[in-house]
Amino acid sequence: MGFDHRRSVTFRLAQAAHAYRVRAGSHLARIALHPGQESLLKALAEEDGMSMSDLAATLGVQPPTVTKMISRLAAQDYVERRASAGDGRQAQVFLTERGQHAIAMIDKLWKRIEKDALAGVDEKDRKRLRKLLRQIERNLASSSRPSAANSADLDDEPGEAEAAAEAI
Repeated sequence: MGFDHRRSVTFRLAQAAHAYRVRAGSHLARIALHPGQESLLKALAEEDGMSMSDLAATLGVQPPTVTKMISRLAAQDYVERRASAGDGRQAQVFLTERGQHAIAMIDKLWKRIEKDALAGVDEKDRKRLRKLLRQIERNLASSSRPSAANSADLDDEPGEAEAAAEAI
């Protein structure tokens, strides 16, 4: 029999991510937000007045995506664009009062989903899972890197590919 993708870690990861998006989407709809918009608002809560390009880099999306997100959020009065003091051609994005109030609701929503998602998982396993997911994210984020299966001889450190594969 061939590769059973349903038993693979990456399939389970994709299924869990999908279930998260569905759950988050239903909760976000109650506060008039779409998935992804809460991450943009949280980024501004950490550093208000970011440029569009900084937001794109922070969120890991293309600038046109951020432009569309900002337009929608501005229309809903969550954010506002202002010309940069240093360069009037560049816009900075700021949370409005409504956007600032939304942060508390987003935090509450994320805590509820985290609690539901990790029910029955002890703290030791949670810590290990976070570490493993960070490793998977690093492995997949490096788009120019060959897959672990054929990169062992290309790595600087011997055995790095095998260690990465075992960590997953």
